[in-house]
Parts: sequence; C-alpha cells; structure tokens
Amino acid sequence: MPDEVKVTFVSWLGCLDYANALELQMRICKLKRQALEEDVLLLLEHPPTITLGRNGKWDHLIAPQDALKSRGIVCHEVDRGGDITFHGHGQLVGYPLLQLEKGERDVRRYMQNLEQSLIQVLAVYGIEAGRDEKYTGVWTCRGKIAAMGVHISRWITRHGFALNVNTDLSFYDLIIPCGIQGKAVVSMSSHLERPIDTREVAERYTMEFGAVFNREMQWITERRLQELLLDHSEEIAAE
Repeated sequence: MPDEVKVTFVSWLGCLDYANALELQMRICKLKRQALEEDVLLLLEHPPTITLGRNGKWDHLIAPQDALKSRGIVCHEVDRGGDITFHGHGQLVGYPLLQLEKGERDVRRYMQNLEQSLIQVLAVYGIEAGRDEKYTGVWTCRGKIAAMGVHISRWITRHGFALNVNTDLSFYDLIIPCGIQGKAVVSMSSHLERPIDTREVAERYTMEFGAVFNREMQWITERRLQELLLDHSEEIAAE
C-alpha cells in the first residue's frame, strides 16, 4: 500500500527578522510534540543576517564589526548543523517543521530529499543543479546556489535551507561561506541574467517539496497560522 500522504501547512511570511522566525519555529515544534498533527513549511526572507551553525567558527567571519554595522547586518549563533552563512533580501529561506514518520527517520535521507526538492525547482527555471560529493547544499557548474543546515530532535525537524534567488552576492565577501575556501556562491538571477520574483519561486518550490516529501501542501495565511497555533496552545492549557 502507498504511504499515507500527510498534510503540510505552508505559509509565506514575507521579510521576517531572524530572531522572530526562530521563536516561531520553536513554538511550532513545541506544539508538534504536544498537539499539532499537521506539518508546517515556513517560507520567507530575512533582512541582512549572518548565522553560525554548531559546527562553525567565527574565524570564518572575515569582515570587521564596523563593516557589518554599516550594512545593517546582525549575527546569530544557532543550533543548526553547518558553518557560517548569509541571509538577506532576495533569498528564499525555507523552514520545514516536520514530524518524520518511521519510514522517514534517516537524517541522510532527509537532507538528500531537501536537496532534491531544490534541485527540482531549479530545473523548472532551466538551471541544472546537483550535489557535491564533499559538501551539503545544492550546486551548479558556477558555484553553490543553496545552503542547508538543520536540527532534528525527537524526529521533528527545524531550520532548513536558503536558496539564492536575487541575493546581493557581495555580502558573501564578508564571510567564508559555509567555511569552504575557494568555492563561488551564485544565485538564480546570476545564472539567468534577469530578476526573478522570490514569492513566485516560493510557490513553485512548494509543489516540488510536496512531491519529494509526499506531503499534501495547503497554503494558509500568516494570520491563520497564528490562529491555529493559539487554538492549540489554549487546548493544551485547558487540559
């Protein structure tokens, strides 16, 4: 028999600062451990932000603090895997908050599926992409186009990926991206030599995500998502 298709709510949050996005992820994951059956995919952009994963080193931040301040960049040390990376306008950030079922409980498989969903959406735009044998993420012949870093606890996932759509690539000059020397970083727009709408990519990505992860994707507004979270929180408090 085919695996049961789970429902995943997907919500576009626009540009949201990193701290608030992390707090929302933590809130959803806590509810998933208690009452929330549906999975959630958050799609958004961040204002200029540098994050350091649990395997990273601040030595890979090569810009002085005054240069970060002048460009309005904030820094966060977080519990995802991976090293240092940049988030900013024109970048599609995805945070899948999934309860992995018994047949899905393989970290390597999860990472490969996440990569595959990105490879497939890039193919929709005519960009040939794939994996690198040494490094995670998604790569093209010109360089890295999507970074990944996740955290999995009790088989509930958080954090996720960052796909460069129209990203200002000069920000990557401030860091050693993902701690990898000598590797270029590219974007969809640099490949196609035209601007691309990030929200449009988010909508197309959702279809590829659903196909790869065998999820039924249901779009909901940010307001409706917050209402659902409040309802579940009140149910738990009333028990």
